[in-house]
Amino acid sequence: MKIYIDTFGCTFNQADSQIMAGLLTNNDRTLTDSPDDADVIIMNTCYVKHPTEQKVLNNIRKMKKQFPEKKLIITGCMVEIDPTKLEKAAPDASWIGPHKIQSTPSIVESVLEGKIIRSTGYSNESKVCLPKIRSNPLIHIIQICEGCDGACTYCCTRFARGPLQSYPSTMIKKEAEQAISEGCCEIQLTAQDSAAYGKDTGESLPSLMNKIADINGDFRIRVGMMHPKSMLGDVEGIINAFKRDKLYKFLHIPIQSGSNIVLNEMNRCHTVEEFKTIISRFKEEIPEISISTDIIVGYPTEDDEAFSDTIKLINEIKPDLIHISKYMHRPGTTSSNLEEIGYETMKKRSKELTNLKSDISLEKNLELVGTQQHVLITGKGSKGGYVGRTNSYKTVIIESAEIGTFLDVIITGAKSTYLIGVIEQ
Repeated sequence: MKIYIDTFGCTFNQADSQIMAGLLTNNDRTLTDSPDDADVIIMNTCYVKHPTEQKVLNNIRKMKKQFPEKKLIITGCMVEIDPTKLEKAAPDASWIGPHKIQSTPSIVESVLEGKIIRSTGYSNESKVCLPKIRSNPLIHIIQICEGCDGACTYCCTRFARGPLQSYPSTMIKKEAEQAISEGCCEIQLTAQDSAAYGKDTGESLPSLMNKIADINGDFRIRVGMMHPKSMLGDVEGIINAFKRDKLYKFLHIPIQSGSNIVLNEMNRCHTVEEFKTIISRFKEEIPEISISTDIIVGYPTEDDEAFSDTIKLINEIKPDLIHISKYMHRPGTTSSNLEEIGYETMKKRSKELTNLKSDISLEKNLELVGTQQHVLITGKGSKGGYVGRTNSYKTVIIESAEIGTFLDVIITGAKSTYLIGVIEQ
């Protein structure tokens, strides 16, 4: 019996799929890279945005039409967020909620016997130190906590992931040590809000970062997205941890809007000024830091002035990377009771911000042309060459390299999304 796992969404979701793959392999099940060869198809869904929802639903319909004889199991956020729509799209599918993935082997066994199993709801089970099958053998993802302690008005992910549940730092370090001993050279610490780590257990993100950085070996650590409100209590501690040599100098800190009025209506629990203070302190202490942020364009209460405030903020802080989302109602959210703004207004604002994003990204990358960068090679490029990451987590493409090595590279060119380099002779 062969099993195919199709994964949508974030790094956290990718880790869930890797755990399911590891558990199945340990239970003598065979994985396949093609649904054509599979007896069971597991679709790990994302539901954070409306376009992703449509992609997921289209894929469910495609799989059911193309492989009507195969067993289908739906996992991921859709299971908890929108069971009504899922029931309509796949009435004969089995479900595994995000907190129930440890039951995957037994559920697959029952499904193969012809049963329909739907395992949902929250759990206190840890996802650390479980077997994983990595998509990239050199990169190991560790989920440090699940859920969050926020209540953003537009977010449906929290309905799937639940309240904050931090995992023990001793177990996280143990998993990282095991991965490094197996040849991994990049550890990714991921969560819905990494900065919230330990707020429910008395531990802290800076302490965890330092524990991982203390592990022997030549590797890098990437810390995932951090909510500004969760950082405010210990900005200096987080900065000091980021100064460690093994930490990528990369900060993913979503602002979502440059308007305090809109931030308040989003229930973000931080201000533009607090966000700017965090950015300023990082740049002062770690000048090479790369900044990534997220913007929601067209929140229902965003007027022209609020959008203008967002443009001004982006021009001021000049983030290296911006993730732009057009606002759309999500199931069960408070903001879905508000009237959406017009399509043409949404389109115009999105285009303006997208153009600004590209200009700033190119400007920031061009500043690095001619510099020497220490680069970790993590894989082959999709269009040739090899992909590496600078200490600031900037993507570099070079013509020839050995995967898993660190190289000194001279940056010879720049695009808005990546750098071009040659090995220093």
